[in-house]
Amino acid sequence: MKVALLSGGVGGARFACGLVNAVDPGDVTVIGNVGDDLDVLGLAVSPDLDSILYALAGLHDEERGWGRAGETWEALGTVSALSGEDWFRLGDRDLGLHLVRSQALRAGEPLSTVTMRLARALGVEATILPATDDRLRTWIDTPAGSFPFQEWFVARGHRDEVDGVRFEGDAAPAPGVLEALAEADAIVIAPSNPYVSIWPILAVEEIRAALIARRVPCVAVSPLVGGRAVKGPADRMLARMAGGTGPEHVAACYAGLIDALVVDESDPAGPLAVRRIVTQTLMTDLDASRRLAETVLGAAA
Repeated sequence: MKVALLSGGVGGARFACGLVNAVDPGDVTVIGNVGDDLDVLGLAVSPDLDSILYALAGLHDEERGWGRAGETWEALGTVSALSGEDWFRLGDRDLGLHLVRSQALRAGEPLSTVTMRLARALGVEATILPATDDRLRTWIDTPAGSFPFQEWFVARGHRDEVDGVRFEGDAAPAPGVLEALAEADAIVIAPSNPYVSIWPILAVEEIRAALIARRVPCVAVSPLVGGRAVKGPADRMLARMAGGTGPEHVAACYAGLIDALVVDESDPAGPLAVRRIVTQTLMTDLDASRRLAETVLGAAA
């Protein structure tokens, strides 16, 4: 069964691990968000792609939920001592990946090619693709002003309430993305923040058009459990911008794009514009992630 997964970082990466344990990893293509990408100390950083890459390679820090396990921070300590830009935490092991990526991009290699090369070097069998090789950046509009995503999320601790999300850049799909969607037996939207993890992918017009024209089921997994985000500000954003945190509010973020929504047993019942699939969605370990993936694939069968 070929599966195309649209994914953000932490929650999407955990789901991706369950998915490659439920089907042949070679049949999985993960299409990752790049709206969060940024330059740090002259290096090109792709936080969501890296979370997916580290998770599928078994290198991620499960406790922090981001970055590499066994990380050290000597380089960042030196940056801080020299009054350098230290608000975005890059660990020593993580820096190695960013150095290789940045060198390749400066040499003219597309992000998609670099990402696939890194994945193969780390033993990842699934295909990981950025949504686009072009520059696409997420901006957050708040009562305090408009900020690039990482400035709002990391530097400001996502404390500002969000009035709107917008995307900068005229982007085309990365090579392989439309093919993966066209050849998939099922399209899945990971349990990621709809606004800042999935909408940037859908901001690539040809990707959105491919979902609208889909000939196979598209199933989304709600990122909320009992109306609350497991991590991050998804519940606050939905409450403010969608008017609530129920399954119907999550489904409305994907109007016309999905056929079913997988929700947690603790989520409230009620009318839903798409098919409701109820299960345990909290991914406490790999077994739980795999069971959730199997439920999603069953809904798409």
